[in-house]
Amino acid sequence: MPARSRFPGSGLTRMAPPGLGAGRMGVIRVAAAAARFGRDLEFDLRRIAKLIEDARRLGVSLLVLPDAALGGYLADLRHPDPEALPPALKPDDPLLMKVAEMAGEMVVCVGYCEADGEDRYNSAVCVSGDGVLGRHRKVHLPAGETAAYSAGDRFAAFDTPVGRLGMLIDYDKTFPESARSLALDGAEIVACLSAWPTSVTNRAPRMAQDRQARLFDLYDCARAAENQVVVVSSNQTGTMGGLRFLGQAKVVGPGGDILARTWSKAGLAVAELDVAAEIARARRVLRHLDERRPAAYRGLG
Repeated sequence: MPARSRFPGSGLTRMAPPGLGAGRMGVIRVAAAAARFGRDLEFDLRRIAKLIEDARRLGVSLLVLPDAALGGYLADLRHPDPEALPPALKPDDPLLMKVAEMAGEMVVCVGYCEADGEDRYNSAVCVSGDGVLGRHRKVHLPAGETAAYSAGDRFAAFDTPVGRLGMLIDYDKTFPESARSLALDGAEIVACLSAWPTSVTNRAPRMAQDRQARLFDLYDCARAAENQVVVVSSNQTGTMGGLRFLGQAKVVGPGGDILARTWSKAGLAVAELDVAAEIARARRVLRHLDERRPAAYRGLG
């Protein structure tokens, strides 16, 4: 079993794989955030600044913030009000550049609503103090989102100071092909940014019993294990309109084991690991990407 410890004064639980320590070459700390965000962009920016500050104090090198951290998510997934959509930001909006400035030496992934002419996208950007490292537009849109957003059309990994990384936005991770595409493109870390609510049609009395809570964890662990990569999964907390968000931010190792999590509360899930070493360990005998048989797969186009 992984050893558990607490970062002094943080109130945050870290689960480190056995045999890893802060003194080893290649060991970094990664964090997934669970937090509430809304339409007030100045409030959102202050909250992002606080999360970056907290992560920096804990020695975090990669921080994954939730989907729609700038501007909030939709308030209604059945019939989104076109007059109450999140504010749309251009790809070079000063607020995004401000997040990059705040990130400094850290790598930070953050979600927002992107404006591109008449189109709007549910998007994520990965930044550091050096600027934009990578971008992603959500490809898989659930029914309600199609009324508010256009769909992206690709999955691509990119190089960062913490390793090769790819991004998914909530519903993307429901589809195995999404994370597999990133892994085949060399991603060692998959950042999953979410604004994932409890069930809209059949909400359980307790969040832990909710169908969507079970699926959220299942997808995170499956995508990590089947691709033998690290998954850093953030999510919103609180409510927006009729939606109640799950939280459950977590870091999952390449064997599918949860290394750190926040459960339903706001906070940071922080894990310390050597990403390359953990992937090499997971792939020592079974190398899923190399052992695929594409000619035998049908209906993937």
